[in-house]
Amino acid sequence: MGRAEERRARQRGSRRAAPRRGRSSGAPGKSGIRRLFTWKKILGTFFGLCLLGMGAFIVLYMVIDIPPAKSDAKLQSNVYKYSDGTVLTRDGERNREIVDLANVPKDVQHAFVAAENKTFYKDSGVDLKGTARGVFNTLSGKGAQGGSTITQQYVKNYYLTQDQTVTRKLKELVISLKLDREKSKDYILAGYMNTSYYGRSAYGIQAAAQAYYRVDAENLTIEQGAYLAALLQAPNQYDWAIATDTGKKLAQERWNYVLDNMVEMKWLDASERRAMKFPVPEEPKPNAGLKGQAGYLVEAANAALKEQLVAEGAAEDLEQAKALVDAGGWTVTLNVDRKKQAELEKAVKAQLTGKLDPGQRKVDADVQAGAVSVDPKTGAVVAMYGGVDYLKHFTNNATRDDYQPASTFKPVVLAAAVDGGAETQDGVPITANTIYDGDSRRPVVDDGRAVGFAPPNEDEVDYGDITVQEAMNKSVNSVFAQMGIDVGMSEVVDVAGKLGMETKGMEAVPAQTLGSMGASPLEMAGVYATLANHGEKVTPALVKSAEHSSRKVEFPDPLGEQVISREAADTVTSVLTGVVNDGTARKSVRNNPLRDGQQVAGKTGTSDNNRSAWFTGYTPELVTSVGLFGEDDEPPHKQVPMYQAGGVDHRVNGGGFPAEIWAAYTFGVMDGTSKFDLDTKQGAAVRRSTPPPATRTPSQTPTEEPTSQAPTTQEPTSQAPTTEAPTEEPTETPSSTPPSTPPTSEEPTDEESPENPLLPNGDRDINRRDD
Repeated sequence: MGRAEERRARQRGSRRAAPRRGRSSGAPGKSGIRRLFTWKKILGTFFGLCLLGMGAFIVLYMVIDIPPAKSDAKLQSNVYKYSDGTVLTRDGERNREIVDLANVPKDVQHAFVAAENKTFYKDSGVDLKGTARGVFNTLSGKGAQGGSTITQQYVKNYYLTQDQTVTRKLKELVISLKLDREKSKDYILAGYMNTSYYGRSAYGIQAAAQAYYRVDAENLTIEQGAYLAALLQAPNQYDWAIATDTGKKLAQERWNYVLDNMVEMKWLDASERRAMKFPVPEEPKPNAGLKGQAGYLVEAANAALKEQLVAEGAAEDLEQAKALVDAGGWTVTLNVDRKKQAELEKAVKAQLTGKLDPGQRKVDADVQAGAVSVDPKTGAVVAMYGGVDYLKHFTNNATRDDYQPASTFKPVVLAAAVDGGAETQDGVPITANTIYDGDSRRPVVDDGRAVGFAPPNEDEVDYGDITVQEAMNKSVNSVFAQMGIDVGMSEVVDVAGKLGMETKGMEAVPAQTLGSMGASPLEMAGVYATLANHGEKVTPALVKSAEHSSRKVEFPDPLGEQVISREAADTVTSVLTGVVNDGTARKSVRNNPLRDGQQVAGKTGTSDNNRSAWFTGYTPELVTSVGLFGEDDEPPHKQVPMYQAGGVDHRVNGGGFPAEIWAAYTFGVMDGTSKFDLDTKQGAAVRRSTPPPATRTPSQTPTEEPTSQAPTTQEPTSQAPTTEAPTEEPTETPSSTPPSTPPTSEEPTDEESPENPLLPNGDRDINRRDD
């Protein structure tokens, strides 16, 4: 080899050796990296991962089904409304009322789409970029980010949790795709609007519309709808009532964003948009809940709804019906009139509760009031007073039936007598003018034999011979006890049932003539409403309608068939006008300055030992029953007397607080004056030609005193018939002085006199037996 060749060989060896000087031992060469990471391999790996991801997604799509809805996503409140449609209250675990999309204006629907998902009507239910961003932010710990479609948000609200996890986001993606294929866009939009949270404890568009603007969803304007749509981004931050200045600025910017998007989407005219002003929401209004009278009304309405669900066959029993009602979603419209309800509450406060002072008189804490007012021409319960406050006294005094109605039952006895053409023991037809022996503790006889019942009159007064009319006016127990036997107690109980009383378990015994059974103000209002309706059955109806998304409940007609003759019903009404003008209710009702010539019929009642006091009265337009009940303020809440409650001298009479409440309410809500249209030839206006004899020979058989003047249907008084109320209160002189020791009989009596007699030492006997 020549020198030149050697030199070239050395140079070639140096070039080959140079790379080896900078290479670590054992490391692969450059050519090895190229062989490992070729473009073909990188692309193959990428497509392989894509295929693997697609395969995994296909598996997920096949495995993940649309799950059942979350239990709390379907929770709704029940909505209770007055007869005019205004909301009384809501009750339930979640303030939500689901509405059909058809009940939401189209412009408001568009506002929600413009705010949250402009491509809603075109997309497949998902936003892949937004979802990918959400997954990345979750993995990197950056929290929740926007980008979800309306469908995805609905899926999250209705089916899934709010957890920010990759698993939940993948489920959201799959379910959204499936839901978009299976359901219409309207279905999804309705679900989204009904499940979203708007702040102010409002879930769903209907609750939000009420919470922010006091309107139903169907009455929302475009401006209001745009604000509610804007709220969803940050409900608490954008709530105008609690927002900071920054929050208010952001809320307005978001509102403008929604409307501008609507213009862009051709859903809103630009000129109309420029004229719009920001709709400042109403101040938050505390949820009435069940406080005050609302709880009593809700409780009674629910009871009526449950009974009707069973009657219709929608529920097998009351327990199942309760589950249906408690599940929520009901809109229950009551027959209650807002004005009358407010006036009844006002009357009770002014005439009773405002006068009670438990700090001064312990007994005042034991007085409970209940009242029900019914329109006798429709059967509608237009007002109800259940107690001082449902959250303080849970028992509804308007529907409770554990207290005696006392002498408010006596008209039922007379109705049975006239309707059945009953006669006295002497064979004399029983009319308003029939004469009875009115002595206290007179033994009741049947076919000449004593039946073992001799009730005392109030304050042991002996009235001697007295007409049925006068006996009703003065509430003479001995007369009606005997009348019950003359009519037949089984017939009396039968008529009581026809008029609307619960007679199951009611024994056909003479003591029942004095109202010894239990009854509620609701029950007694129904009885007197049937009398006011000329004998056609009236079943008081509290609920006007009840609707749910799955059903509508039909309630029976409150007006029924003729259950007693019109003559019998109208005769009782005529007689009961005498109680107001000449009897036990005259002080509180007859001379009331608000009466303005209004005709009134009614009856007082005061039970054994002053445990209850009643006045149930009516005009041609309105029947109202008011009851006062003595209930121990301390558990177990036993029945107790009400002597001297409210500062009265002695006992609480039916002609006192109850009649005062009745008059303040009735005369406060009546629309003009009205007269009874009575088909009767007897009643309070019929007076006898001669007074009863000063002395008489006791007899076991009553007789009838003839009349000398024609009867009239004008409102009666103790003088000649007149349409004007007397200006002077008549006085009554008992025929005997009552004893200073209480009677021993345990049968209930009726105590209706204006005053309690004095004892020999000048004190009132507050421990004597009262009735």
